[in-house]
Amino acid sequence: MSKKLCIIGCGLIGGYHLGHFLQRDKFGDFELAGFCDKVLAKAEAFAEKAGTGKAYTNFIDMYDEVQPDAVFICVPPTCHGIIEFETIKRNIPFFVEKPLALDMGLAKELVRQVEAKGLIAASGFQCRYDSINEAAKEYIKTHEIMHVCASRVGGIPDAEWWNVKFTSGGQLVEQTIHQMDMLRYLLDDEPDTVYSVATRGHITQEENPGYFTDDLSTTLITFKSGLTATMMTGCYSLDGASWDSKMTFGSRSSRMDYVLCSRVTTYGDIEEDKAAEVAGIIKGDGTQRKNENEVGVTTRTANDFGVDCDRTFLDAVISGDPSKIRSPYADAYKSVAFTIACNKSMETGLPVKVEY
Repeated sequence: MSKKLCIIGCGLIGGYHLGHFLQRDKFGDFELAGFCDKVLAKAEAFAEKAGTGKAYTNFIDMYDEVQPDAVFICVPPTCHGIIEFETIKRNIPFFVEKPLALDMGLAKELVRQVEAKGLIAASGFQCRYDSINEAAKEYIKTHEIMHVCASRVGGIPDAEWWNVKFTSGGQLVEQTIHQMDMLRYLLDDEPDTVYSVATRGHITQEENPGYFTDDLSTTLITFKSGLTATMMTGCYSLDGASWDSKMTFGSRSSRMDYVLCSRVTTYGDIEEDKAAEVAGIIKGDGTQRKNENEVGVTTRTANDFGVDCDRTFLDAVISGDPSKIRSPYADAYKSVAFTIACNKSMETGLPVKVEY
């Protein structure tokens, strides 16, 4: 008998997961039984697309009637809390989209209750399931990383709540948390302190009415190992040529460019790609001389990591074994704490220690 699956939040990210579940060959052991959104028409549209399940505007009514075996919670950052507490009380395994919450006291209590119940719970850090991570981890394992220089630049998402830092957490917490999480995951290291500076004023009310968040922020991160990293993130972009979003891991004789959800390229490791040692340049004034045409070794994404992420969680629900989940709820909390510490640093103008 198939298990019953529900979705709370029938917007863009809810649709992302629904698209996965409609691949019946991969998710046929789960019945799409209920869809909940405060706007009934959105929930009804999901039910129509699925061809199964009932639409609701009250998730408690849905829980009472459907008695789900698992639920995906896909709501804006400020909507977390009541939904999770009720879900935990009913012992329903749940998958929640990042960030878990914007209030660290709330997030910590949710983690405590999940762990007290031994409940299977996960978060939507899908990038951890990308096939490129194997090559990236191997590079980091075999090279002494000196520094990581990371960035993410895009435009303003089409969501009203995203425009206000109080309701979204700002770009670093709501979007760039994926890169921050991947730094933790790839380096197998935890951030110790952060120092963040925000910039505003470039995006005007005339350009985007109701916009009250940072245009960009820059963060210096010190990890517990002593490694340092920088993260610049902005939502000011009007054209894809404005910035190359990636994370560069630099070692003493080579480097790795990690482009989220796309590819990993290493430079300087194979013989034909090694830089020429020219006196007065490498050992001189801070410039580097490399080959005119770098070769590089590229590994590209070869799997649908979003599907793999969702499938891994649901497999855990079926088996009762969560060991293969790469972003369990308690670990996702650490990535939220990481980014919330950055916001605190922006507010105070001081370095902030990341507290778990």
